Amino acid sequence: MLYPQKLSSKNSNILIKSFFIASIVIAVILIVINKLTTPEIHWAALANSGIIYAWLTCWYSINKNTNIAGHVMIQTIAISLLTTFIDYRIGFKGWSLEIAIPIIIIVANVTMLILTIVSHKKYIRYAIYQLVICLFSLLPLYFIYEHFIYQFVLSIVAIGISILNFLLTIVLCAKDVKEAVVRKFHF
Repeated sequence: MLYPQKLSSKNSNILIKSFFIASIVIAVILIVINKLTTPEIHWAALANSGIIYAWLTCWYSINKNTNIAGHVMIQTIAISLLTTFIDYRIGFKGWSLEIAIPIIIIVANVTMLILTIVSHKKYIRYAIYQLVICLFSLLPLYFIYEHFIYQFVLSIVAIGISILNFLLTIVLCAKDVKEAVVRKFHF
C-alpha cells in the first residue's frame, strides 16, 4: 500500500512564503483597484483585513502547542474584532454588536461546553480559556448599559447561555478542578 508523500519542512516553508507573497501582492492590487475605481468607498481595507485575519488564524493553527480551548478563545476575540471593524468601515449600523458578537459568543460557549463534555478529565487545561470566554461573554451587558445597542434579545440569550455553560462546567468538573487545585497548591 502506498501512502501519500509528506511535504518536507523546506517545501512547506517555500509554499507558505509563496502564499504569503501572493497575499501581499493581492492586497496591494486590491488597494490600487480601490483607489482607481471607487476611492470614496474603502472596500480594500475590508478585504485586506480578511486576508490578515486568515493569516493570523493559519499562523495560530499551525502552532503545534495550540490548546483547542485557546484556539476557540482567540477566534472568538478575533472574529468579534473583525466584524466590529467591518461594521465600522461600512458606516456602523450596529449589526456587529447586536447580531454578530452575540452569535459568536453563543458558538464559543457551545464549543466550550462540547469540549468540557467530551474531555472533562482534561478540563483543567481549558479552565482559564473558559473563564476568559465567560468574561468576554458579559461584554454585551456593557453595550446594553451604554445604549450602544437597542435590539438586545440576542445579547441576553448569549449572556444566559454563557452563564449556564459556566455553571454546567462547574457542576460537571467540580471534583476534577478541586483535585487539580489541591495538587497544585498542596492544600
